[in-house]
Amino acid sequence: MSMSQLAPGVVPGRLPADAYARNFSDVEPPLDGHEAKVAADRCYFCHDAPCVTACPTAIDIPLFIRQIATGTPEAAARTIFNQNILGGMCARVCPTEQLCEEVCVRETAEGKPVEIARLQRHATDTLMARNVHPFERAEPTGKRVAVVGAGPAGLSAAHRLAMLGHEVTIFDARPKPGGLNEYGIASYKTPDNFAQAEVDWLLMIGGITLKTGQALGRDITLEGLRAEFDAVFLGMGLSGVNALRAEGEDREHVHPAVDFIAALRQAEDLASLPIGRDVVVIGGGMTAIDAGVQAKLLGAENVTIVYRRGQEKMSASRHEQDHATASGVRLIWHAAPVKVHGNGAVREVEFAYTEDGPGGLRLLSETFRLKADQLFKAIGQTLGEVPEGIALEGGKIAVDATGRTSLPGVWAGGDCAAGGEDLTVTAVAQGRDAAVDIHAELCPS
Repeated sequence: MSMSQLAPGVVPGRLPADAYARNFSDVEPPLDGHEAKVAADRCYFCHDAPCVTACPTAIDIPLFIRQIATGTPEAAARTIFNQNILGGMCARVCPTEQLCEEVCVRETAEGKPVEIARLQRHATDTLMARNVHPFERAEPTGKRVAVVGAGPAGLSAAHRLAMLGHEVTIFDARPKPGGLNEYGIASYKTPDNFAQAEVDWLLMIGGITLKTGQALGRDITLEGLRAEFDAVFLGMGLSGVNALRAEGEDREHVHPAVDFIAALRQAEDLASLPIGRDVVVIGGGMTAIDAGVQAKLLGAENVTIVYRRGQEKMSASRHEQDHATASGVRLIWHAAPVKVHGNGAVREVEFAYTEDGPGGLRLLSETFRLKADQLFKAIGQTLGEVPEGIALEGGKIAVDATGRTSLPGVWAGGDCAAGGEDLTVTAVAQGRDAAVDIHAELCPS
């Protein structure tokens, strides 16, 4: 055991050098060809398949599984990509246990669904490995569309618009494209730089210009984009972070969980990342789970995720919760932070027990403290820069069913839009559907 493993406080290098690669390797190894055919043979190929209805992008799941079963995974991939151009990433990160696999007939009958996600990954990986693109652009329309945000919604919209013959320019505030796929998802779900490889592959459609380091409200304005382009799609996600509203949250080593995950995803040397011995994460969604599990994988001795409501209210699936506990993370429910203690840096976090009743969440008088030298906040994000002159709903951009905003010629989708579900697959669907509506508006038949 190294001195770094034993050291108190927030320090780098808590683990032996070889442990990092092992801990952050692929959490779900891919199926080989034989395994994929065996898995595909379990599908009943239902006519009115509930899995298709449960998929936000409405992929024809029985069809692509039949194509795998008959030895044509590339055809299966085209079936997937026709509905979801980010099908490769979604196969890795989509909560299929709450969507398509949850309603699988095999799950209902046997408690073991068809492995739809792993089969989808097998198909998409097979085609992408050939370094070819399955779609071609339509004849140029002469129309130009601006897309703000190179995350799942923006990339999906841009690809569909380019495929329909429009010229697209994507503006993104960060140095790299990908959005949360690049900066916000656990490293062990997307090893080998898959997010960037997927963007490069998507851009092979042509007709898309990518401009990074361009933030709305700082480098570009909505007014300027509307004047220069025939249509605008807003898919910039959420850049603000909610406050704990607990005394002392400004102490040292208290950080947004999204910043921790982003730093981890961009680190060239995981051993260089400082991590505490006692880590506390506050939140109940996938960001909290990803932060907690990765803190443990970096060598934290004790990691605790605390959520203010009951387990059934956590937005992170039970599968992800089980993965966290299997990784050594402790989960505490019905507790809310009231004070961050410490002399400069955090040393303890004080929580009050909660009761969730008809009148909402109520703090009880009984409290407890958790030792913490590092505290991560995973309690949701906000829109940040509000586009000028655009109507909001619940703190997000108000949109109709097609993604149209209150401003003519401006559409929105993904996490920045009202009704988003904080899922890659939902953002992809919204971007795709908005692109189809933009096309209908620009090129009426």
